[in-house]
Amino acid sequence: MTAHSRKAPMTDDEFLDALDDCTLPPKAFDHRGHVRLAYLSSIDADFPTALARVQRSIRRYAAALGKSDKYHETITVAFLALVRRRLWESGPGADFEEFESAHPDLFDADLLSRHYTPETLGSPIARQTFVLPDARD
Repeated sequence: MTAHSRKAPMTDDEFLDALDDCTLPPKAFDHRGHVRLAYLSSIDADFPTALARVQRSIRRYAAALGKSDKYHETITVAFLALVRRRLWESGPGADFEEFESAHPDLFDADLLSRHYTPETLGSPIARQTFVLPDARD
């Protein structure tokens, strides 16, 4: 692949549009993609509005892929809360890449293991409704 044939990275608007119309490639909606959605949904919205957008987007996209059972409410709410806390503490930065550079721990898919036991995150109730953290350091 030459430098001229490489596709430019997806803009935030392109990312959201592709997610909304369920044309986003699955590899673009890995853990980083989920954090990107939380970040973009939170910049100009309060928590309930951002949460509703994130829940709706993830559920619709998962359903379009035939993977509705993959949605996990506790992970969704907990990561959104962590992203929003960082936004509150340090501001959004110039763009998502700057936010990502400033908060690399958010991109560790195992971050919630500091707050939840594996049994709790693996439970059916945690998939269906938000469960408070239960891990003790």
